[in-house]
Amino acid sequence: MGNSRLILALDVYELKKALEIAESTAEYLWAVKVNWPLIIGSGLEIITELKERTGLPVIADLKLADIPNTNRLIASKVFEAGADYIIAHGFVGRDSVKAVMELGKTIIVVEMSHPGAEEFIQPVTDRLIELANELGPFGVIAPATRPERVRYTRSKLMPGIKVITPGVGVQGGSAREALNAGADYIIVGRAIYESENPGKAAKRIYEEIGG
Repeated sequence: MGNSRLILALDVYELKKALEIAESTAEYLWAVKVNWPLIIGSGLEIITELKERTGLPVIADLKLADIPNTNRLIASKVFEAGADYIIAHGFVGRDSVKAVMELGKTIIVVEMSHPGAEEFIQPVTDRLIELANELGPFGVIAPATRPERVRYTRSKLMPGIKVITPGVGVQGGSAREALNAGADYIIVGRAIYESENPGKAAKRIYEEIGG
């Protein structure tokens, strides 16, 4: 749906299962996010198939965190497979992030949703936000599990950079709270793909957040 703010984190292994879930939820989604489990389990061609079957943007959540040349080599193949966006870590520095951005639309991690993120990433979030403001990516990742951090990130970001929030559902984050704090999109995984009826689960969340 063009007005949807819901991203499905499709963290399963099997190609057939992934396509079935994606097709049953597509009408309620803005995009599908694939991570290493699905790419390892089904191959890079899953990106191409998802785009063909759903007509939705695909976000490759690789959290790239390597030297510029390695980031460039990986991103080149992933964009070639049809990914619309790649998620990359900012802590490796602007040269590594720019290597991805030169090839396509990029989303920079400025903070993560799990408790361990408070140890090493959160203390440098300000510098990662500054990096995002300097480079102008499509968006940044901030945690729905800590809506006050979403609000903080939004307040520091330049206009036009999207805030995308994982951690809704099983991790304890609230979709509505994240959106109220300034998120543009929410990411939901297990609460949808582990549901007995993923289509109904996606519809419920879509309606809960008002599209």
